[in-house]
Amino acid sequence: MTDLRAAGARRIVRRKPYGTWLMAIIVVACFLKLAVGFATNPAMRWDLVGQFLFAPVVLSGLMTTLWVTIVITAFSAVVGLAVAVMRLSGNPVLKIVADFYLWIFRAIPALVWLLFWYFLAILVPKLSLGVPFGPTLFEGNTNEIIGRFGAAVLGLGLVEGAYMAEVIRGGLVSVNRGQAEAARALGMRPAKILWYIVLPQALKAIIPGFANQIIMMIKGTSLLLIIGVPELMTTVQDIYTANFQQIPLLVVACFWYLAICSVLSIVQGHLEARASKGAHR
Repeated sequence: MTDLRAAGARRIVRRKPYGTWLMAIIVVACFLKLAVGFATNPAMRWDLVGQFLFAPVVLSGLMTTLWVTIVITAFSAVVGLAVAVMRLSGNPVLKIVADFYLWIFRAIPALVWLLFWYFLAILVPKLSLGVPFGPTLFEGNTNEIIGRFGAAVLGLGLVEGAYMAEVIRGGLVSVNRGQAEAARALGMRPAKILWYIVLPQALKAIIPGFANQIIMMIKGTSLLLIIGVPELMTTVQDIYTANFQQIPLLVVACFWYLAICSVLSIVQGHLEARASKGAHR
């Protein structure tokens, strides 16, 4: 008994994590060396970075990037919600159509779809709207109707809609089925159940993936360079093609992409906290 008390009275001395701290010091030293070397490199031309950071032409490209992102996000959210509901539907035809949509738009790269919609006029020179097997109400040139902006929205929006559909479907599935069954027992219609009962509860599961897809979309707008949409990356490339100062102009683009994504990350955090208030209570 005395021996047990003596053993319990002994002070436990933890091992010092010297190895962990040594590794941390090495990592920080390497990072600082790279940062200092990057910042003091004469080829960086920080004067040019400052000159073009708030240049009107760069800000115009930035505004185009933001505008295209907003339109594509709204379009893909609507498409994603529709496809997610189709996949959860009891109708086998709707499920097959939704599965086919997800299969084709997730398998083929976004760049391919951009080029496909941009060159659609080769396949379909004219687009028409009318009554099936009846009179044509509207007809026009495909290039004039779609254009670069339409190709950007269709090319990136439909691909993004496929990923949004899975994000939204995951959120809808996370809601307890008893909620919908109780609302159905009260006589509510399926559309009202989805909009007023299921979707609000699914938001806390949807928001993280949804926000992540928006950030991915902002970076994905750089693909519009290939079809000549004057977004941020296209504008930067036009400038460094003229003055041959590639690195300083790429730093300008990186700065704005980091700034936008940082703001979105902060907004995402606030939305997640707001959507989770009920669950925390």
